[in-house]
Amino acid sequence: MGFNKQTSRGASRLLIYLWLAAALAVAPAILLTGCGDSETTGTSESGETAQVQLWTCGMHPNVIAEEPGQCPICGMNLTPLKRTAEADELASGDQATGDQDAGEQAMGHEGHMHDDTAGEQATGHEGHMHDDTAGEEPSGQPTATSTAAASAAAIVIDPVTIQNIGVQTATVQERPLTRSIRTVGHLDYNEEMFSRINVKYAGWIEKLYVNETGQQVAEGDPMLDIYSPELVAAQEEYLLAFQNVKNLEGSAFETIAKGAESLLDASKRRLLYWDVTEAQIGELEARGEITRTLTIYAPSNGIVVERMAELGMRVTPGMDMYRMADLSTIWAFAHVYDADTPWLSPGLTAEMELPYNPGKVYRGTIDYIYPYLDRASRDIKIRLVFPNRNLELKPQMYANIRLSARGERPVLVIPGSAVIRSGERDVVFVALDGGRFEPREVTLGMEGEDGYVQAASGVSEGEQVVTSAQFLIDSESRLQEAIQKMLDHRMMH
Repeated sequence: MGFNKQTSRGASRLLIYLWLAAALAVAPAILLTGCGDSETTGTSESGETAQVQLWTCGMHPNVIAEEPGQCPICGMNLTPLKRTAEADELASGDQATGDQDAGEQAMGHEGHMHDDTAGEQATGHEGHMHDDTAGEEPSGQPTATSTAAASAAAIVIDPVTIQNIGVQTATVQERPLTRSIRTVGHLDYNEEMFSRINVKYAGWIEKLYVNETGQQVAEGDPMLDIYSPELVAAQEEYLLAFQNVKNLEGSAFETIAKGAESLLDASKRRLLYWDVTEAQIGELEARGEITRTLTIYAPSNGIVVERMAELGMRVTPGMDMYRMADLSTIWAFAHVYDADTPWLSPGLTAEMELPYNPGKVYRGTIDYIYPYLDRASRDIKIRLVFPNRNLELKPQMYANIRLSARGERPVLVIPGSAVIRSGERDVVFVALDGGRFEPREVTLGMEGEDGYVQAASGVSEGEQVVTSAQFLIDSESRLQEAIQKMLDHRMMH
C-alpha cells in the first residue's frame, strides 16, 4: 500500500508538470487569437489596452474610483470620468500589476503544491496564465513619470469642449497704463491764505468798520479806529523831528542838521514798525498835527471768519481782533487707498464736481501727499488746490473728485480677468497650439484702467492668455493632477 501511495503521488506530480508545459505551449496561440477579438481579450486591434471607465466626485476631483458609488467625503454619487490618457495609463497599470501578481503566484505554487489541492490550483493557474499573456503592455507605452511631466507642462482639451465652455483669449501687449481714481473730498480754507489783524501797542477801540463775521473785505478797506497813548506820543515825536529838519535845512551847522534828520528817520521807523502806513505818515506831515485815533486797514482780500473786536474794548499788544481767510483759492482734502499711491504725485491734474451743481467741472492739482496713513480709515490723505475766483467753492462742501494718472513708460500688460488669484500666487493660462493650455505663475504690478494689469514676469509679449472659462480649465488641470497622483501612488505600491 505504501508503494502504491508513493507511486500515485509521483504520477500526479508528473501529470501536473505535463499540464503546465502544455499550457505554456498553447499561450502564444491564445494571444494571437485574442488580438483579433478585443472584447474577449481586453485589448484593441492596435495592441493598446482597452480603456477602463473611472468615476469621480464633482465636488472633490481628487476622489477617483473604478466603480460607481458615493464620495467618501461628501456622500454625493460619483459621476463617470472623462476618458483621458491618465485613465488609459491607470487601466494599463492595474492590469499589468494584476498579471504580474498572478505570475508570481503561479511560480510560487508550483514549488509548494500539495497533493490534496493540486487539481484546484492547476485550474486557477490556467486563468492567471491567460490574463498574463493577454494583458501584456505593448512596448513604447509612456510611463507614469513621462505622463506626469506632460500633464504638468500643458493641459490638452479637445476643440469641441473649448467651444462649449466659451474659451476666449487676449494678446499680451506692451502699452502705457492709465488709471482713473475716484474719491470723495471736502473743501476747506487755504491755510496759506489766512491773516490775523492785531496791534503791537495797547489801546482802546473807538470805532468799528467791520463788525460781522463772514463779511467780505478788500485789501486796504478800513477795519477799525483805535486810540493809543503810545501812538499819540509817537506821532508827536515824529512831528517835532519833522519840524526840526525843516527849520535846519539852510543851517550852517551841518552836524546839527544831520542829527535832526537821524531823529526824524528813527521816529518814522517807529511808526512803520507799529504798522502805520506810509500814506498815514504822509497825511500826518501834511496835516501838521496828530490825530487822537488811528485807522487800521485790511492787509489783504478775504472773508472775516472770526471777529473778536468790540466797540470800546481794550486791546493789548498781540491780541487778535480779526481773523481773515482769502478764498480766491481753496483746498480740498480727499482719501485714497494705499494701493493707488504709486499713481499719485504732486501736480497731478484733478477734476471735481459738486453734488448741488452737477455737470460743472472744476479743475485743480494735487498740492501735497501726506506721508502717513490715517489711523482710523487706513488710507492715504491728499490735499488738492482749486481756483475759486467767483467764490462758488465754499469751505466744508463735499465734492466728487476724479484723478487721471498715466504711466511714465509702456509696460507689459494683461487683462485682469485672465488672472486666477489663489492668495498665495497668481496664475494665468497661456493658450498654445493644438488645444493645449499651459499654466504660468505671474508677478503682477500696477493695475490700470479698463481692467489691465502689469505683468512683471511670467509671460512674454505676443502670447495669448485665457480671459474666460479659465476656472473650468483650472478644474480640468486639477482633475488630471489628481489622476496623476493616484497613478504615482499605485506605481509606488
